[in-house]
Amino acid sequence: MAKPKTKPRTNRKAQLLSTPVEHIDITSFDARPIIDAMGKMSFTSRDTARAAEIFNKMIGDKKGSVILTLAGSTSAGGCMQVYADMVRFGMVDAIVSTGASIVDMDFFEALGFKHYQGSQFIDDTQLRDLYIDRIYDTYIDEEELQNCDQTIGEIADSLKPAPYSSRAFIHEMGKWLKKNAKKKGSLIETCYDHGVPIFCPAFTDSSAGFGLVLHQVRNPKSHITIDSIADFRELTDIKIKAGTTGLFMVGGGVPKNFVQDTVVCAEILGKEVEMHKYAVQITVADSRDGACSSSTLKEANSWGKVETAYEQMVFAEATTVVPLIGSDAYHRGAWKGRKARRFADMFKG
Repeated sequence: MAKPKTKPRTNRKAQLLSTPVEHIDITSFDARPIIDAMGKMSFTSRDTARAAEIFNKMIGDKKGSVILTLAGSTSAGGCMQVYADMVRFGMVDAIVSTGASIVDMDFFEALGFKHYQGSQFIDDTQLRDLYIDRIYDTYIDEEELQNCDQTIGEIADSLKPAPYSSRAFIHEMGKWLKKNAKKKGSLIETCYDHGVPIFCPAFTDSSAGFGLVLHQVRNPKSHITIDSIADFRELTDIKIKAGTTGLFMVGGGVPKNFVQDTVVCAEILGKEVEMHKYAVQITVADSRDGACSSSTLKEANSWGKVETAYEQMVFAEATTVVPLIGSDAYHRGAWKGRKARRFADMFKG
């Protein structure tokens, strides 16, 4: 099989990829005074403060479980450690994400690669010539991303041919990282250590897709597949077991709808479950044209998915408010003494 294209690392490329994105540490500052002050303001500030209040309520609910959903590029933009710390400190019990956040960003950095500060005001044709990919003002080395693709393919090659849910395959990625990670403390590895399952219902819409295509081409008669129906069933099983649930949603997209639909799926299976009791969504999308993953949280109530007593939409770019809400929750300490749910253990054996 032909090897991926490579480009010599020119001085210009080295110059553009010289300032790594540094991931913010929510334990290094105390956002409580800021959140308290924002609660006395108006507009998005007050919405953010109420979202922080609801997030603390869902963490502090002894009967409740918290599901984090991720869409967009906040992991590449500096929030990667925020999400890993939410898991490490017991604030999150399950994750539903796009494949890009988990593979192209988190797993990518666990391999020892980095995202770089760049500029949105640049000739993208020049970036293409240099094999640099751009996410707004953030750069990625395409050669390193192709290394990530190849590694996913190699992990798939090592597994017994069978259908796997994305949760099961990401569990195998976590197992692989335990031995091979060049950067410790990734979200995947942290979730592996703490029994927190990660679901990517559109898993192949990422570097994982390229790697799994490579795997199937190399093994045309005996290969793994990703079973998205198993994802839906497994996450619904978690919702049934969890009972009271809260959602902390960064962006929208497939992860948002997927986790909300578990309530309806349980009903279809003949199981009576609560609507999601708590819900926070941080997004810049507008609901009027269907861009807000089709609905606000209030609208989701009409579908029987989300209760309205503790819901908050925050219309803000997520890297500006997620660290504040995360730091506020860390320092208020509702997570201390919280019992680990370890939902990943449901699927052992």
